[in-house]
Amino acid sequence: MALDDEYKAKATYLKVLEDFGKRRPFSRIVRSEQRHIDALIPFFTKYGLTVPDNHYIGNIPSFNSLKDACQAGVAAEIENVELYERIFSLTDDPQLIAVFENLQWASQYRHLPAFKRCARR
Repeated sequence: MALDDEYKAKATYLKVLEDFGKRRPFSRIVRSEQRHIDALIPFFTKYGLTVPDNHYIGNIPSFNSLKDACQAGVAAEIENVELYERIFSLTDDPQLIAVFENLQWASQYRHLPAFKRCARR
């Protein structure tokens, strides 16, 4: 669930960059999404799971405007925060919980405010 959500965010933000050029906050947050992915992948190895491919790459539709993309970023980050709230109870691994907390914090206190500012432009 978490990795899938991070994959979707990365693919979405890459699509925005492809369509609208190197624009903030997308140019910064897409790198952050890769760090989120990199933080989750070791747990697949730890638990003997196959790391899935990012099936969202190349399958994200274009947005009509940068403002629409920013508003979608707001919605995506709110959903991401809520996702982490739901999945905390699915593990008792303190390292994984710490990663979930860090990723939720980044979405709530870094990405969400950046997309809200973007949507107000």
